[in-house]
Formats: sequence, C-alpha cells, structure tokens
Amino acid sequence: MNTKKYCAVVVGLGLVTLSACGSSDGGSGTDSKTVTLVSHDSWAVSKNVLADFEKRSGYRVRVLKDGDAGQAVNKAILTKDNPQGDVFFGVDNTLLSRALDNGLFQSYEAKGSDLVLPEYRVDQDKHRVTPVDTGDICVNYDKAYFSEHKLNPPASFDDLVKPAYKNLLVTENASTSSPGLGFLLGSAAKYGDDGWQDYWKKLKANGVKVVDGWEQAYNEEFSGSSTGKKAGGDRPLVVSYASSPPAEVIYADPKPTTAPTGVAEGTCFRQVEYAGLLSNAANGKGGKALLDFLLSKEFQDDMPLNMFVYPVREGAQVPQEFVKFGPQAEDPETMDPARIAGHRDDWVKSWTSLVLK
Repeated sequence: MNTKKYCAVVVGLGLVTLSACGSSDGGSGTDSKTVTLVSHDSWAVSKNVLADFEKRSGYRVRVLKDGDAGQAVNKAILTKDNPQGDVFFGVDNTLLSRALDNGLFQSYEAKGSDLVLPEYRVDQDKHRVTPVDTGDICVNYDKAYFSEHKLNPPASFDDLVKPAYKNLLVTENASTSSPGLGFLLGSAAKYGDDGWQDYWKKLKANGVKVVDGWEQAYNEEFSGSSTGKKAGGDRPLVVSYASSPPAEVIYADPKPTTAPTGVAEGTCFRQVEYAGLLSNAANGKGGKALLDFLLSKEFQDDMPLNMFVYPVREGAQVPQEFVKFGPQAEDPETMDPARIAGHRDDWVKSWTSLVLK
C-alpha cells in the first residue's frame, strides 16, 4: 500500500502539476471538467476502468503523484489553503489524525459508504475521509537466501533481534515513510510504551539498516525482489507488505508456482488508506464524483492487482493470487486511532533520536 510502489505494475496516468485555488463549490456550480487527484506514488488504476468513469461522469481525471505517503500528506497539509488538487488519496491510519487535526478535508459521505466493512469505518459523525483499501505492513523475507544458508526465516518481532538475523533487515524511515511508521507502531503495539524503545535498541545493535522510503528499501536493498536482485540488494529481510509476494509471482516471466518471497506473519501491522475531499478544492463537485468512484464495485474489484491492496467494500473480489500467495495476517498488530494521535509524534521523535543518531 502505499507505499506499494511496484514500478513494473503501476499504470501511468501522467504526472501533472496543477495548482488550484479558491474554495469548494460545495457541489454546485463549477464549470471545470477536470478533477485532480493528489496521491502518493503508488496510485494506479486500469485504463479501461478510469476511462469508463470519465465517460460516465464527464470529468477528466488528472493525477499528481507526490512521493511516499508521509511526504505527500505533509505537503498536502502545508498547501491546504491553496491545494494542488481536489481529492487526496493515500492518508492511512498512521497519519490520519494529523490530516484531520490540520483541517485537510471537508465533509462528504461518499456513495457506497454503507457498504464499507464496519471495521474500516472512521469519522462517522463528520465523514471527512472515505476508506478505500487495507493491507498489512510486514517483514518480507527472501526464501532463496534462507534456504541457501540453512536458516529458518524470522517469524516474529522477537526473532528479528536474534544474532542469527544480524545485518539482514532493512526498514524505512519512520518520520518520512508510511510503512516505516507502520513498523514502528507495530512494535509499539507489541511491546507497549515501556518496551518499544528497548526493542529498537536491540534492533539497532543487530544491524538494522534504515533508508528513506519503500522504493529504496524494496527495489534496491532487498535481495528477494526482482528489482532488488538486479540492483544488487544484499538485505534478505525488508519491511514491506503481505501483498508483496503475489506481485513477485504475477509479474514474473515465467511465472513461478510459488512466491520467491515470504511474510513473517508475527511482524504485521494492519494499515487502512483513506481519501478525502480537500477543504479548499476548486472542483468540489468533481471531487465528490471521484470519491464515489473510489468506493464503486468497479474500482474496488480493479484495485487489488493494480495497487496490491485489499478492497474495503463488502462483496468486492479478492484475486486468487492474493488468497494463495498473500493472505491477510490472521492476527496483525493494531492500534486505536486515538492512541496513534496521542503518541505518534513523540514516538517518531524518540525513534529518530534513538535509531538515526
């Protein structure tokens, strides 16, 4: 998720820089036939699905991709009075309170909200965000490496600090990367306020490598991904997603019968991504139509094999490749949004001081 930047699979919709100004029309009265979506780099949709929406709605969709999820959210907050677009997609549960507290979104209850699975619904009194997808942030491992070294891959947070896995893990910066932050929150959920810092001291002593974002970690440093192999990656453990192994199968040529990478299920943290109508959107009416589209069955069915995430709408199709190679974790770490809001910034500050200095 994002976040899930599989370079080989992302469908390019055009990198368009569009600065919009003015206030929302509130759904009535704009002549604009262009609606702009601001997102992290992992946004993708099938061309025919997008074309069908554009034909039915009369709107042309432009997409501004703005880096990793953490970077994109921070920039959207800084530009909220003069936003770059109409809808923002890609704020997840790790950063949601920051976006809401800074007034990034205006209220709109998207069509189909009643079909969102109950566990993913938030902000029900104001409807400032719409759940779009979910996935699990987990440590992935390179099966070939562990087979060649006759070493069992790690299965839990506890395993990662054992001497056998010294200098094997690469993760993302928790202050700039959504999966990096998710991994930090997973450790906080696992070990509590009094234990997570000690855990990271052990992880640092065990040689964890920290890079800026998912792209570098997965596609350059990780030895198990197809791109990481080409780049000479030498870390057989990486913080990524439970849906990463299916991507390695689907886009391999020839396709293997088993995934070359696996997931340490005892390291997973449940992530949910949301979209919202930006507070000062120039084309509020078009933004609302786009949010409706993101919850439509057509988009929810199409989304998994484009962005490698799970749908949140009841009855949406889950690809068989996900079921076979990347099932959701049975017991992932989770955290109440209020707890994230109350501790996230302090945790990130402490993590930065502890791990990066």
